[in-house]
Amino acid sequence: MSDASPAARPGQAPVVTRFAPSPTGYLHIGGGRTALFNWLYARGRGGKFLLRIEDTDRERSTPAATEAILQGLRWLGLDWDGDAVSQFERRDRHAEVAHEMLARGTAYKCFSTPEEIAAFRAAQEAQGASYAIFQSPWRDADPATHPAGAPYAIRMRAPRSGETIVEDAVQGTVTFGNDQLDDMIVLRSDGTPTYMLAVVVDDHDMGVTHVIRGDDHLNNAARQQMVYDAMGWAIPVWAHIPLIHGPDGKKLSKRHGATAVGDYQLQGYPAAGMRNYLSRLGWAHGDAEFFTSAQAMEWFDLPGIGRSPARLDFKKLENICGQHIAASDDAALLHEIEAFLAATGQPALAPAQRDLLSRALYCVKDRAKTFPELLEKAHFALTARPVTADAASAPALDTVSRGILKSLTPRLQTASWTKEGLEPILTETATAHGIGFGKLAAPLRAALAGRSATPSVYDMMLVIGRDETIARLEDAAG
Repeated sequence: MSDASPAARPGQAPVVTRFAPSPTGYLHIGGGRTALFNWLYARGRGGKFLLRIEDTDRERSTPAATEAILQGLRWLGLDWDGDAVSQFERRDRHAEVAHEMLARGTAYKCFSTPEEIAAFRAAQEAQGASYAIFQSPWRDADPATHPAGAPYAIRMRAPRSGETIVEDAVQGTVTFGNDQLDDMIVLRSDGTPTYMLAVVVDDHDMGVTHVIRGDDHLNNAARQQMVYDAMGWAIPVWAHIPLIHGPDGKKLSKRHGATAVGDYQLQGYPAAGMRNYLSRLGWAHGDAEFFTSAQAMEWFDLPGIGRSPARLDFKKLENICGQHIAASDDAALLHEIEAFLAATGQPALAPAQRDLLSRALYCVKDRAKTFPELLEKAHFALTARPVTADAASAPALDTVSRGILKSLTPRLQTASWTKEGLEPILTETATAHGIGFGKLAAPLRAALAGRSATPSVYDMMLVIGRDETIARLEDAAG
């Protein structure tokens, strides 16, 4: 789909967005939506969508979590440009920028010890300060007074008065008092960079033009702008999107249901349906509810994002996913079903099962909201003789019904195998035994599928064919 995306207009800088997760756990549904918004915005403008793994927390970052994030993005169909960037591997570049700010005078060496900082804050809080912003005595100290050989952190020289204004494409103009911004550390005394520095350096070096992320990062934008200003770099477009809440309006948690993208794959939701639904969580294009990813790329824009938290609605998710299953190309749908079976550790389809399922999709795909539902409705095409009737359908195979099935099979031997050819035979059989067609359909469903809820008996007979239909009826008739 990205091949059909429009190119950037002449004279416009190409759009570059990024998704920058921390590999400390699974890909959260909120992270999946953030990645989707970045992907849609870039792809819809012929731009680049980049991936950066923010793995500086070496104790919590794991290769397994990184792979889970990559797998979640792949399942959602969110392809990224180039290789994923490791933030940890760029730590030397981050330190280089910190020292450059030091040389520019926009940062300074701070020799204060953790104990001194804690004592300062304790004293401020004792005087009634709700949050004590540390004011380093080394900010304006004469370099000649620096203790030789002592460890030091590098701090930003934040403005002490005035305001910092963040122009946000979603939140509007957001103003921060500079008296609330501290001289944040950008390089620790052990030489490791902080997140606040690393994220800005990486975004700048990667050419990111639009930072689209959760609004829990909005406060960070004010502090990160200091780094851009200190280095004389262009500030990207900020777009802080609202978080996802549960149906009850509270912060989404496991008590609401699945919170990991991978869980939705294992539950059998189609990726296209998930993309459609997630894009509508916090963004709107008129009254459009059901749309393709190509349409979403064309329509998606930052002004369409609301400021209020979006609520996860599982019924709406199922409805959207059901529409996508129904609208899917059969070959693509079959491929995704096979991927679902593999992901959930279920046996692969045998060649005969694959063939019958392919032939059955037309009569089952418009009735299912998830792949497990579809596979259950397609049970008649996947099961093998002898068909075992479940508890709901078994009562339909009583002695009288088995006798009716036995009388039906000879007429099917020579029937024209079309709905038009089969319909009068089944109707006449029901009439001859003094029952309505519904009374005949129940034992037919039990015999052909072993279920009481199935596609129409005509569809099942056409899919499995004459020989298999007669064999199953004979098995059931006894």
